[in-house]
Formats: sequence, C-alpha cells, structure tokens
Amino acid sequence: MTSAAIGIDIGGTNIKAGLVAEDGSLLERFTVPTEADAGPDALRAKLLAIVGEAERIASGRGIGIGGVGVGTAGQVNRHTGGVAGATGNLPGWAGTPLAGWLTAETGLRVVVDNDVNMMAVGEAWLGAGRSWQDFVCLSLGTGIGGCLIMNGVPYLGRDGYAGELGHLVIQADGLPCNCGGQGCWEQYASVNALKRQLSEWPGGAGWDSPEELFESARKGDLEASRILDRYASFVAVGLTNVIHIFNPPGIVIGGAIVAGQGDALLERIRSQVYRRAMKVFNEPVPVRIAGAELGDHAGVFGAAGAILRG
Repeated sequence: MTSAAIGIDIGGTNIKAGLVAEDGSLLERFTVPTEADAGPDALRAKLLAIVGEAERIASGRGIGIGGVGVGTAGQVNRHTGGVAGATGNLPGWAGTPLAGWLTAETGLRVVVDNDVNMMAVGEAWLGAGRSWQDFVCLSLGTGIGGCLIMNGVPYLGRDGYAGELGHLVIQADGLPCNCGGQGCWEQYASVNALKRQLSEWPGGAGWDSPEELFESARKGDLEASRILDRYASFVAVGLTNVIHIFNPPGIVIGGAIVAGQGDALLERIRSQVYRRAMKVFNEPVPVRIAGAELGDHAGVFGAAGAILRG
C-alpha cells in the first residue's frame, strides 16, 4: 500500500494542509480560513475536519496514512508537543496540548513543531536546502522566524524553542518589541518594519505598500532604491550575526516578500552581508544566500516530511 502523511501549517489567516506522498509529491491540498478569533475550540475542530477529509481521500485511493505533522506559529515544547507560546493572531492557542490531543482524537502518530522549523524541514527535503546537511532558514514576514538545520534536522535546543532569530538584539535600548524586549531584529527587518519605515520616511515616501516600493525601484526610482537599500542593510546586520555565530554553508530566506520580489531583494541583502561579514567567513567561497523554493506550501511539505522522514 502506498504511504503518505498529512501536513498542516497553521497560520493566522489560513490553515494550509496537504496529503503528501513518500516521494514528496502533493497528492491533495486544502486551504481553510483560520478564523482564530472564534477561539481554540473552533480551530481544533477545523484541524479534525482537515484530517478526516484527508483520511477519506486517502482511503478512496488505497493510500495509508503514516501520521500527521503540524506546524504552528509560536513556541512548541519538544517534550510534550504542546503549544508553549503563541503569536497574537492565534488568541487562546498558547497552552494547547496539540500533539497529545490530536493523537487521542485521531489515533495517528502526530509531530508538532514551530512553523518555521517545518518550513525549514520542507526546504531541506525538497527545496533550496536539499544539497546541504547544515543551513540556516529564515522567514521574513510580519515578524522574523528562524531555524538552524544541523545534520538534516532542526536544532531545537533544550525545550524546543531554539531559532527565535527575530529576537536577536541589534540595537541596545532600541524599538520596543511585542516580546517585551527592545531592539529586536524583527523590529527593523520584518515586513511590518518595512511598512513602518515607509510611513516614517522624511517627507513621506509616497508608497502605500512594499509591492509599490519594489515596482518603483524596478523602474529606476532612486528614492525607492535608497529605501530598499536601507531595509536590506537591516536584514544584513542580523544575517551577519547569524553567519558569525553558526558559520553555515548556506542561508535560505523565505516569506511572501522574498517570493514576490526574488533577486530584487536578495541581491541587495547579499551585497550588504558580504560587505559586513568577516572576510574569513566568505572564503574560499561566500556563504550562499538563496530564496526559498517551495512557496506557501513549504510548511505543509515540512510537516509531512517530519512524519515520512522522521
């Protein structure tokens, strides 16, 4: 019997899921609105509905289900599979014993991890990181998430909370962060930070969104290029720290802003990083900085891969 796994990626806006075969092919995909304001009970009901539908489809095709992998924003305790901390767009989600509950409800093997860890597993298996045993994965979104892949698997740390790269402090007593700290990298280099920088640009930048900014830069607008160079420098400052700490052969950067703009942004980041990093870290060849390849479903592939390859 063919075997597959169910991969689920819980986001603040949508829950993306898929039935993934052992060879990495996506047999079926699902997207449902998270509607997190309805509360954690409603969210759990959506997860059960997704699993039930995937099982129904698999059964009809003669496919066995090896388990369910789930990626969720926030911190996941590696010992319990429970959600230890959740982002603000998933109210009431912290404290959910996700792995234990879903196993009890479905009878399936369940693996739960942070969403960026699952994204990194997907990129390691099928995407931009597949040629490396060790690399750093970064997601630029409303915040900044990170994961260190070591020997092909995420480095989790003592409790499973490793990889909170967005909360590296790059400015002492800097901008306040939602985590309660100040000067965190994501306050300067996330997509939300870029939006704030646009609104605060002297004289008014004239662009309502990062997409408009990139479009103007592509057309040769010098002011737009200056803003993007400044934003890329904030990304590069944190990445340089990451390179100096981990000395990785490669870095994979994902997130909607990278998927939408590609090398227009990555080239700026590369240039800044190579200028800032110690020379020895870029010899005999520079650290490769690559865009993620799996798009919106990287977390789905990774969550399924945590079952199929675990």
